[in-house]
Amino acid sequence: MDVIIEILKSIALGLVQGLGEFLPISSSGHLLLLERIFGITEGGRLMTIMLHVATLAAVCIVYREQIWDIIRHPLQKKTLWLIVATLVTVAITLAFKKVFDSAEDGRFLGICFLVTALLLTIGEFAKLLIPRTRTCNTMKWHHPLIIGALQGIAVFPGISRSGATITGALLCGVKKKDAAEFSFLLSIPAILGGLVLELPGLIKNGAGEFSWYGIVIGMIFAGVSGYFAVRFMLRLITKKRFTGFIIYTAALGVFLLLNQYVLHLF
Repeated sequence: MDVIIEILKSIALGLVQGLGEFLPISSSGHLLLLERIFGITEGGRLMTIMLHVATLAAVCIVYREQIWDIIRHPLQKKTLWLIVATLVTVAITLAFKKVFDSAEDGRFLGICFLVTALLLTIGEFAKLLIPRTRTCNTMKWHHPLIIGALQGIAVFPGISRSGATITGALLCGVKKKDAAEFSFLLSIPAILGGLVLELPGLIKNGAGEFSWYGIVIGMIFAGVSGYFAVRFMLRLITKKRFTGFIIYTAALGVFLLLNQYVLHLF
């Protein structure tokens, strides 16, 4: 692979991952879409995992005070609810692993982006209709079950993890800022779990089309863009609406379905 082309691809993938992980547009769906457009056939999965690690660093920096509070005071309900939601996600992922694996070729990408648009629309109605009185520590036992289940279905490329979990929290009456906090903290065990499960085999198989410096460049751009995406999302959820993201993901979903069955552009 030409060095300049590889660097440009790495930068593009890094930016998409950093922005898409925390904005409600699905980083995994956009990464898969870019890989298809770029014609990446080898090493894409390793690059994806490493880019997720970079965005993990970003969320840890932004939420360093909350993470330190959990470490110092682990026996609090927020910790328990994060564990419960994570366990629900793991159970769904393992139970439907074959179904999720079958979606990695992008056959459901258009439909999944439409699901993201639907979830964000539900989240908008939830903000308007459901009183927001709960915090991360005052949720009831069934609330993390709902949020964890929504994170579970977001394993499908094209379904936004942040959009699904924030919508779930809003449906449970969680305050907007706390909904974002719970969603982003919940991404930490999700990313770590994926890394533990997949990294040993991925390293053994190599980086494919990407050199290690290409992966590092992608990680840098993913981490930096992810940091600013978290900051932007925190302001967005407390003061703005998801309307732009709803229109974008719906339009992208329709376009991908047209491309899949009619246009065949890629």
